[in-house]
Amino acid sequence: MGSLRKSVAVAAIAAATSTAGLVAVAPQAAASPAPCSPAARACVALGANAAWLMNGGAVTYGSVPITSGKPGYRTPKGSFKVTYKDIDHWSHSFNGPMPFSVFFTTTGVAFHEGSLSQLSHGCVHLSPEAARVFYDSLAPGDVVEVVA
Repeated sequence: MGSLRKSVAVAAIAAATSTAGLVAVAPQAAASPAPCSPAARACVALGANAAWLMNGGAVTYGSVPITSGKPGYRTPKGSFKVTYKDIDHWSHSFNGPMPFSVFFTTTGVAFHEGSLSQLSHGCVHLSPEAARVFYDSLAPGDVVEVVA
């Protein structure tokens, strides 16, 4: 009888607060709109420090926080295509690891796992989880759009 009372009380509270029939949604499912075209499989908004994965204009993952290029090494804006991926890349230019790298420019700019508190040398830093998802989701030829 106690559980019936709890169910009735929950239903009454939901009705009183106009939440009846609504389902709680995980933050990932409540994705924010991405500022890129439907052609993009990955979208980066430098001003928002955010990135998304997309399919046909619909957000499939994100937004996730990013850091990008520091002064003198700004992340380039434009439309690019994924050129290659390297799960355990080492930057010879900057002598450091770039786990889960997804390269999308001919100058070595990539998504990869990196610090979300420090700016990069032009790459797009992602959290460890987001870097794995981007790595697993993107393929050579996929369009990456980087906007202001």
